[in-house]
Amino acid sequence: MKPDNDLARMNLAERLIATKGRPSGFDYLRLGLAILVVMWHSPVTTYGLPVKVDLWRQTPLHALFAANLPMFFALSGFLVAGSLERSKTILTFIGLRVIRIYPALAVEVALSAFLIGTAVTTLPLAAYFRDPLFWKYLLNVTGHIHYLLPGVFENNPWPEVVNVQLWTVPVELFCYVALTALVLFGGVQRKILIPLAALGLALMHLIRRSHKYYWHVPPLIDDFNSTLLVVCFLTGVSLYLYRDKIVWCSRMFAGALIASIALLCLVSFGEYPGILTITYVTVYLGLTNFKRFSFVKGADYSYGIYLYGFAVQQLFVDLAAPRLWWVNALVCVPLSALFAAFSWHFIEKPAQKLRKLLPVVERHYLAVIDRLLCRPTGGQ
Repeated sequence: MKPDNDLARMNLAERLIATKGRPSGFDYLRLGLAILVVMWHSPVTTYGLPVKVDLWRQTPLHALFAANLPMFFALSGFLVAGSLERSKTILTFIGLRVIRIYPALAVEVALSAFLIGTAVTTLPLAAYFRDPLFWKYLLNVTGHIHYLLPGVFENNPWPEVVNVQLWTVPVELFCYVALTALVLFGGVQRKILIPLAALGLALMHLIRRSHKYYWHVPPLIDDFNSTLLVVCFLTGVSLYLYRDKIVWCSRMFAGALIASIALLCLVSFGEYPGILTITYVTVYLGLTNFKRFSFVKGADYSYGIYLYGFAVQQLFVDLAAPRLWWVNALVCVPLSALFAAFSWHFIEKPAQKLRKLLPVVERHYLAVIDRLLCRPTGGQ
């Protein structure tokens, strides 16, 4: 029997080379996962937080919702590991992460506080700007997350909260810090350290969770918590580091997909091994190379959709009379995409030009370190 492409055993590294390092699957996957976040928040912002548990337990899309954030973080880990490998120094890597995260975040926080907040607050503007909640909200630009603005969305089904999805921003930042620390401890030369760190973190989480529930662990009925999302990120990094050892195979993908559905939805403790299977599913899909349509050519709207989606939905519910979840979704997904297009073309893409400054900043930083340590600089 003639072997097909799967049986030829192309590995992840070879697949990356075959797609010239830019497979379109990651573009579509990021966009799809960001839109899914908005879809997930549509019934919750429309009817209130109690509906969340019913959706999680009863909908046939349970597995898709359960996998959404783990896939986001696994995808991030795989791609960030590639960025780390291409960076000449750890300072360059950190600078790239700062450029990617903070400019768009700062603008979104400012628009929420100064535009949306002032438009819908029930307080006089003078009282709004004097309120400590307003000033605390501005701390979101640092990754210290606050969700409330004074007098804003008080009568919504999910009252007062402006931007609940920002809870993942400090988790993502911690992932970068953890990866940087592992690299400084030799995680690139001794690659095994990173999967061991992921395994150790997962075991620590399992032990703490078991102790909390008196050694009887309930099934997962809510979002993955921050610790498990860090494990997903490190698992994505691990797949990149061992990409030359891992097969890119549709049969493995199908098996991992079926296993992920069972592990995330049906099996007690299943979310722990499920991290590995859902990470493989994510990377396999990312390394596919569908035709790249114009809306993903040279643009990445996923971060903007993720940043603006919830605030747009809360504003829609606050202003609009019909409270139907599907109307929320039909209106707010395109609106979020418009805000995301603004964010990409006017904030995120121009911010990429700051990459040129990184070598200059790095040279100055190293010169300062040399002076502090009383070492001669180059040429002396």
